Amino acid sequence: MVPALLTGLALGSIYGLIALGFHITSSVCGAVNFAQGSSAMLGAVILWMLAQAGWPVPAAAIAAIALCALYGLLVERIAIRPFLARRSDVWLMATVALGLVCDNGMMLIFGAEPRSLPSALAISSVHIGQIDLGVYPLHLLIPLIMLLLAGGIDAFRHRTLHGIAMLAVAQNRDAALIVGIPVPRIIAAAFALSSALAGIAGMLVAPLAHVETGMGVVLGLKAFAVAILGGLGSAWGIVSAALLFGLVEALVTLGLGSGYTQIVTFLLVIVTLALRPDGLLGRAQVRKV
Repeated sequence: MVPALLTGLALGSIYGLIALGFHITSSVCGAVNFAQGSSAMLGAVILWMLAQAGWPVPAAAIAAIALCALYGLLVERIAIRPFLARRSDVWLMATVALGLVCDNGMMLIFGAEPRSLPSALAISSVHIGQIDLGVYPLHLLIPLIMLLLAGGIDAFRHRTLHGIAMLAVAQNRDAALIVGIPVPRIIAAAFALSSALAGIAGMLVAPLAHVETGMGVVLGLKAFAVAILGGLGSAWGIVSAALLFGLVEALVTLGLGSGYTQIVTFLLVIVTLALRPDGLLGRAQVRKV
């Protein structure tokens, strides 16, 4: 039971990191990047490729995060900005299409076969005295990283000039432009940060699973479910929903088997949203007409 719950918390935290990216972009400009799963895949694949090329893991991780952020900038410039300027919702399909292009392009470079990414944090299980917890140190580290990053993002947005500028853009883009805030740059930075978070998630989950170019599809789908469940406007709601989602997945897999995991978890998401349409901690938005 304990290993399953700890594994569930770790996987839920992976979804949470990706889902926080949805929260950041949605709160700034009202759009989300449906290529977030591709960003997670890029983080894992780039880290694997650089590690195979002989790069030290810390340097490879930093480079992978930077490249994921650049990918986020590309998504914003190609698939978001032109459509936001025309007040069109076509960005939804554009980000999906760009994600498919990225996935298939990386498959041509990386190959279709899954690869393993060894890590010193995923070799031997954690022991407390004579008790074997049945999980790797990485399983325990992932939730801590998610909580630290969520807290860091919250502090950045409320205690720094750039973060306050993001909040200003989120509240009223036109007013932000009038007072001299570079709105296009703020939105681009939000997408870069969003993609970087997904890349970190991909790198963290890679040693616990296989690295493959299709890994981002399921990660992105579950992360979006977590974002909706927690409330797109609430970072801590997303964190709570991510941990809950991971625990439910683990318990369903343990009790009913992996064949029922997706069925039960997504049914619970539907029921929860039927009862709370704005998410667990989300608030209903008031729109002026």
